[in-house]
Amino acid sequence: MRRALALAARGLGSTSPNPVVGCVVLDRDGRTVGEGWHQRAGGPHAEIHALAEAGDDAAGGTAVVTLEPCDHTGRTGPCTRALLDARVARVVYAVPDPTDGAAGGAATLRAAGVDVVSGLLGDEAGEVNAAWLTAVRRGTPHVTWKYAATLDGRSAAADGTSRWITSAAARADVHRLRAESDAVVVGSGTLRADDPHLAVRGVEGAVQPLRVVLDTEATLTAGARVLDGAAPTLVAVAEDAGTGHLPGETDVLRLPRGEDGHGLALRPLLTALHARGVRSVLLEGGPTLAGAFLAAGAVDRVVGYLAPVLLGDGPPALAGGGITTLTEALRLHVTGTAHLGPDLRITAVPVPAAAAAAAAAGRP
Repeated sequence: MRRALALAARGLGSTSPNPVVGCVVLDRDGRTVGEGWHQRAGGPHAEIHALAEAGDDAAGGTAVVTLEPCDHTGRTGPCTRALLDARVARVVYAVPDPTDGAAGGAATLRAAGVDVVSGLLGDEAGEVNAAWLTAVRRGTPHVTWKYAATLDGRSAAADGTSRWITSAAARADVHRLRAESDAVVVGSGTLRADDPHLAVRGVEGAVQPLRVVLDTEATLTAGARVLDGAAPTLVAVAEDAGTGHLPGETDVLRLPRGEDGHGLALRPLLTALHARGVRSVLLEGGPTLAGAFLAAGAVDRVVGYLAPVLLGDGPPALAGGGITTLTEALRLHVTGTAHLGPDLRITAVPVPAAAAAAAAAGRP
């Protein structure tokens, strides 16, 4: 199953709005005879690739799959039928399919006499497919907030200089995150300060994510790097903003202003992105936009790149967030750490509210 999970991860960033799935087929003696993963939306599913490689050796064997095999016909046929046609004797899967259309594969296989086991490495499989599972269950994309900061939490120096806080190794890892995401989001503050490009560089075979600029007053100029055509771009503006100065082919999304009259309403933004097939969002905006997403409860994962540097002054990595006292803090569970050159990458997810309240109160 761990091998299947590693195969599934190869599809991150290229399968939306479908999940990432990996499959390993073992023959009746337990030897690996086929492997596959879902490579792109509309293409063959993981099971189909693995069964094709296994051929006749799949008969009487076991299929190990990260997601319950689908039981419906969409752009491709049902994987349950392919498994039955291959005469697989046993299917082991990690996570049940929560969608109305595709669910039920396990029941179909059991009814046909196949031995079915579920739940193996379910938590790990859920992490690999977190974006898709979140989007299916909630109807809005999974949001990862990425930031880079000094060890004392500064995102830039007091004079505004911010290139480069982290090392080349950390910056290369950010391009990996972009390649695994369906959309990259920044705000107008970052746009004015950095004129970011936001496209993926240095990742072979990457599908370029949708570049999303939250530009309430439509201050974007025709020469901005995000309009260069290297990747698709969506400019989100207020409903009453004038956009006549933008190039005619610019994709513009009009949104209501935020409840406080500042910025844009984030829930309608996420709903609109979901409708466009976006299942995973990488938030690369500055501290103000990050605070707005945090206040809206719209951050599902945090990836922080910490450089062993001290500035002592300058803007913080996070501003606002609607937190005024320690008991309101968003508590996180660290799911991973890694050294990237001299820097440290920390990955964390929000702790469920009940557990966070217990921790704040000092209860076990």
